[in-house]
Amino acid sequence: MKVLVIGASGRVGQKLTSKLLEADHQVVGTTRKDEKLFEANNYSQIALDLEKSAEDLSSEIPSGVEAVYFVSGSRGKDLLNVDLHGAIKSMQAAEMAGIKRFVMLSTIYSLQPTAWDTSADLYDYMIAKHYADQWLIKNTDLDYTILQPGSLTENAGTGEVELKVQEHGENPIEDVAEVLFGLLDLKSSFKEVISMRSGDTPIKNALANL
Repeated sequence: MKVLVIGASGRVGQKLTSKLLEADHQVVGTTRKDEKLFEANNYSQIALDLEKSAEDLSSEIPSGVEAVYFVSGSRGKDLLNVDLHGAIKSMQAAEMAGIKRFVMLSTIYSLQPTAWDTSADLYDYMIAKHYADQWLIKNTDLDYTILQPGSLTENAGTGEVELKVQEHGENPIEDVAEVLFGLLDLKSSFKEVISMRSGDTPIKNALANL
């Protein structure tokens, strides 16, 4: 498939893009960086500015893109323009471009405000993700999947997870990228919100059991 990865230079985005390239997908990555992130023949790169209008973003999406991953994040620096409004405009742009498949990286409890710690540093981030996720579910006709991991860690991936969990847990970035990769054309994940944490089930098996 031809896949657009919005946020290809991020911690999750780089690992996800690498996996897609290794599987011979044609990947278009977005980044604010000037240097090319990957030298693979099946990789190209655009500087998609999420502060632009949805119409402008749509016009910059290369022709033939069949799926969009939104794994971009400001890490607290610009929650409204990137994590909230940027995400929503990306959804709108995808629909304008005739793209149906949209995979969103979110966070556990994003749709459960009663589970938030209002005194925590991540409280504003949770609000941004909540309304972006709500928009994707209620205001688009996209074949979406929302992946909700708990805390991301730099630990080595284990290749084993639990999906559709209720409890918060840690998630090595490698495992999050592997789950995202496996969701690409997995029809059982369409129109689904999937929480995850490290566990005892091999990722392929966990995805197959959705």
